[in-house]
Amino acid sequence: MATERFYGTGRRKKSIARVYLVPGTGKITINKRDIDDYFGLETLKVIVRQPLALTETTDKFDVLVNVCGGGTTGQAGAIRHGISRALLQADAEYRPTLKAAGYLTRDPRMKERKKYGLKAARRAPQFSKR
Repeated sequence: MATERFYGTGRRKKSIARVYLVPGTGKITINKRDIDDYFGLETLKVIVRQPLALTETTDKFDVLVNVCGGGTTGQAGAIRHGISRALLQADAEYRPTLKAAGYLTRDPRMKERKKYGLKAARRAPQFSKR
């Protein structure tokens, strides 16, 4: 009775997504909530579904996601990264298509740290001549 589960970890900014692909009908569950309840914006739902649409596996797998940290956009990017990695475990032949689309690359852009003497990372205090 051992069901196949494929695992992938996705990261983007401060978000970390643990993604499990289980053979099923294409239902996406994020933090025990449906994707339509979790993400309000349609663009974020499209971002999450991109790897499945590219590999034409939308109705072959149910996607179970546990995501934490960051904002909604970062979480959507992390889920996309995790789904792409999990699809590689399911079938290694998806690698060239996912790599060409850029879904396997971890986006390295992070928030820049605040520097002393400044109000933010680059924002200087207001200057007045007098």
